[in-house]
Amino acid sequence: MIIPARGARLARTAVIAVAAALAVPLVVAPPAAADAPLRVHAAARGKFIGYAANTGPLANEAAYRSIAAAEFNQVTPENALKWESTEPSDGTYTFAGADQVVAFATANNQQVHGHTLVWHSQTPGWVQGLSAAAMRTAMQDHIATVVGRYADNPAVVSWDVVNEVFDDNGNLRTSFWLNTLGSSYIADAFRLARAADGNARLCINDYNVEGINAKSTAMYNLVRQLRADGVPVDCVGFQGHLAIQYGFPSQVRENMERFAALGVQVRVTELDVRMQLPRDSTKDATQATYYRNVVTACLAVPACAGITIWGFTDKYSWVPDVFSGEGAALPWDASYVAKPAYTAVHDALDDGSSPGPDTTPPSVPGTPVASGVTASGVSLSWTASTDAVGVTGYDVLRALGAGAFAVVGTAPSPSFVDSGLAASTTYRYQVRARDAAGNTSALSPAVTVTTIAGGGGPGPGACRVAYTISPWGGSPGFTAGVVLTNTGTSALSAWTLAFTLPSGQQITPPGWSATWTQSGQAVTAAPLSWNATLAPGGSTTIGFNGTHTGGTGEPATFTVNGASCAVV
Repeated sequence: MIIPARGARLARTAVIAVAAALAVPLVVAPPAAADAPLRVHAAARGKFIGYAANTGPLANEAAYRSIAAAEFNQVTPENALKWESTEPSDGTYTFAGADQVVAFATANNQQVHGHTLVWHSQTPGWVQGLSAAAMRTAMQDHIATVVGRYADNPAVVSWDVVNEVFDDNGNLRTSFWLNTLGSSYIADAFRLARAADGNARLCINDYNVEGINAKSTAMYNLVRQLRADGVPVDCVGFQGHLAIQYGFPSQVRENMERFAALGVQVRVTELDVRMQLPRDSTKDATQATYYRNVVTACLAVPACAGITIWGFTDKYSWVPDVFSGEGAALPWDASYVAKPAYTAVHDALDDGSSPGPDTTPPSVPGTPVASGVTASGVSLSWTASTDAVGVTGYDVLRALGAGAFAVVGTAPSPSFVDSGLAASTTYRYQVRARDAAGNTSALSPAVTVTTIAGGGGPGPGACRVAYTISPWGGSPGFTAGVVLTNTGTSALSAWTLAFTLPSGQQITPPGWSATWTQSGQAVTAAPLSWNATLAPGGSTTIGFNGTHTGGTGEPATFTVNGASCAVV
């Protein structure tokens, strides 16, 4: 099927107090045939079942809140985290709607998926007209601020980093992002998101990629290349905006499996199934079959984490606003009455065993292993837990010296990066596993970590550099990205980064986010005004385009103000 890019649909009402949104009296019951809500059956199968939250009814309508709380264990803010909502003017941020959704999710034991950081639509005009250097800076600041706001919130576990980068023919979309920055903006966005949150799952998301076709193959090739280049793409989202008049996509399960073979998680992110109005029983039955087919495909692929329905009631669907004469796309009608589509989703998730609540916790994780210890951070990894249904993540607990343990973060997989630590200080870490039903394992044995000595300024162990290049390919060009982190205990000001490029490599000015100079193979980067000072634990992402004459190596050492940096 072919559909146009999804148009903007603004939130219908203003955000009101979060406290009102958290009141969730159960006033709408699921149909009698449902022996348990969707989330119970999904959790029993090791999956999430989610919805896109509209902040207006989430705040104002008891029926909406009741279904949202009772039926789903995952939520995606429909509009509240898009660029036009969070940063409508340069440097002016507002998070009222997003915070409302996160608070509701936290109160109802739901995970949150952030949507979306970089997209050609619903991005303010002030961004679209920027120069290349200014646009890179805006993207860096936006991702750092938005992702960073929720980096320590255990409810926010994943993000759509880039959204809809392909046109319908499988070519990179000629958006203002591509026209101004070139294709490197995609990799840059992922690296910036990873710098802002070292533990969130980072996704690329698009429509008309549910089955195997030219567009999904282009997506597959892009993800394969990005991961080969070390870009932190963790998952792929298939939107799933379907229509019964176009037929069901072919090879949905096979498509999920080929992406999963790349080592990524897959998920259905925006499922709805529209029809030409008016509704009738035949159309309802076809719609129900489509919903069942999608759920069945996800259940058959272990790497499919779950399914998010784009809304849940026809009362607040984007479809009629965009597709004239079409609608009725969701499992509940406009009066909150469940349709055959609801029963199809429920029965597909219910494996017939009528499971009660999952009360079996995962096995105990292995003892954490510490690596990459610096003056202000440490990387932890551990042997994964097992679970009868499926492990959904881990809590990481930290204690200062002999003090009490407290949760300092969560991780979707058995690894975690802890930062912002004090130099020459002893910490202890334990981890525990969680499953979709909320069961937690016993705590792992503890590991003791002592950070290295810091300093008043940069020195051995007081700075860290992550250097990445892409692509090498047939053309004599490449893009280099550098993440410089201050791992000392005091601010790093007026820094100069220096390194030596391998023979045959040459910078193509001007680069971005720094003033770049090259003499022979020696390169220096000096900060701009906005990133001249890095707080302890702070970082900045800088980079340049370059050419090469066959040399495809990387710099071996880096210094800041003459002192060596750790390289990761």
